[in-house]
Amino acid sequence: MLILNCPYCGVDADETELAAGGEAHLKRHGPGSSDDEFHGYLFARKNPRGVHFERWRHAHGCGKWFHAARDTVTLEVFGTYPAQTEGPPKPILAAIEARRPGWTLD
Repeated sequence: MLILNCPYCGVDADETELAAGGEAHLKRHGPGSSDDEFHGYLFARKNPRGVHFERWRHAHGCGKWFHAARDTVTLEVFGTYPAQTEGPPKPILAAIEARRPGWTLD
């Protein structure tokens, strides 16, 4: 079972309390973007085997969105952090690098 810590209310929530929101840190394209940019925003998603950054909502708790860094194969969670963060925080990246030597952020 997947258990994530909500960075807002501090609750360790299991997957029945959460709602998945897809890939984190997407660049959103709005009015004035090209068709290719908008198509990529709507449909192009990474689906890696290994470390992945995702959006989650504490649906049956505080209701806030947050990001989680986890391994899609082992379900190992490296950490969670607020959704307003533009990229993974350094402590999260350090935790990933410590457990996955040679890993780099794309």
